[in-house]
Amino acid sequence: MIKAGLNIGNSKLSCVVCDYQSSKKLKILSLVDIPTKDIKKNIVISYNNLLEETKKLILDSEKNSQTKLNSINVNVTATESISEYFDSEIIINDEKINELHLKKAINQSSYFKKVENYYDSINNIIAYELDKKFLYSEPIGNYANKVKIYFYKLLLNMKYINNIKNLTKDLKLHIENLIPSPISSALSTLSEDEKNLGSICIDLGHSTTSTAIFENNNFIFGDSFLVGSNNITNDIARGVSTTIASAERLKTLYGSVISSPSDEHEIIEIPLISGESNQFNQINRSTVNSIIKPRVEETLEIVWQKIKHNNLHNKKIKNVVLTGGGAQLEGIAEYAKIIFSSNVRLGKPLDYLNIEKNISKANFADIIGTVLFEPKNHSIKYINKESNSKKNLGFSGFFSWLDQYI
Repeated sequence: MIKAGLNIGNSKLSCVVCDYQSSKKLKILSLVDIPTKDIKKNIVISYNNLLEETKKLILDSEKNSQTKLNSINVNVTATESISEYFDSEIIINDEKINELHLKKAINQSSYFKKVENYYDSINNIIAYELDKKFLYSEPIGNYANKVKIYFYKLLLNMKYINNIKNLTKDLKLHIENLIPSPISSALSTLSEDEKNLGSICIDLGHSTTSTAIFENNNFIFGDSFLVGSNNITNDIARGVSTTIASAERLKTLYGSVISSPSDEHEIIEIPLISGESNQFNQINRSTVNSIIKPRVEETLEIVWQKIKHNNLHNKKIKNVVLTGGGAQLEGIAEYAKIIFSSNVRLGKPLDYLNIEKNISKANFADIIGTVLFEPKNHSIKYINKESNSKKNLGFSGFFSWLDQYI
């Protein structure tokens, strides 16, 4: 089966095409990655230019993979998203739990509640409680007096999604799945044990930082905000009065979150921002690092505050995986250990995917994750099964059907 993924970001456009057997067996046929300046802070600057760039990206992907693309998975930013947690409890008087009981609990919850101008990207069960005992798998077949279901819903801003839909419509591509970018990065970098035991995956991208939390193999939190490694580049350029290109070079070659005494004596020559040839200034490495550290600290603190805001810090998750281009910054893992009081590792696409070395890199984690997304792992199967078997029911028919049996 051929699967394809598309990422339309603030700094680059990416498309991956693969021969997909399963989430643990795939062959990358093509991965094309091109820069763009037509999106800034998730706002399309020039729609026509973006359309032409994306069209060329798709054509190049088709040529490289020798495949005609008709449908595609699309990464969607989770900036300005809303995370909602809710629950529903029913009393069943020590009966044997079946699907009808669970559907009744879902029916009386906020599961079907819509929020204007937002799209339900993830709307799933993350835990069950039977007479005050927690379960993380279906409780069907158990006996209980009370059944409580815990839900997590991730709502994405419709404005950006409408832009994506408009673009793919003009490209004559069908959207198979809209995938929140935090999930994509996590799917390609977190092992099964990490998703089960609990892990925080932080993708430090060019313009956006995304966070995904998995526990008990469930996606329990996702978020993104518009601060990325490009902010570090701009901070350096302003701080030492040099060009953007020079600042990027300083960050890549000399930048570190953790300084050492020898940094004071390491002199670096940089071009002046004036652009005049042969005009240079001299700085030491510690100057560069003193600019980088506050921005990295701010970024990781924002992630931590968002986790605390959703009361997820109480879970005491002790695994953090850093991925994305910004994760390659020297010393960032050691610094993240301090912020999160957790084990920290740098993440790239997992080894079992057998991806070629030149694309098995942290900055490709999000686009590779788009082809690993399996909707059945992020949905409630017995609701989907019912909706498939009763094609003409709709929500009102579903409620009527429930009323006959509950």
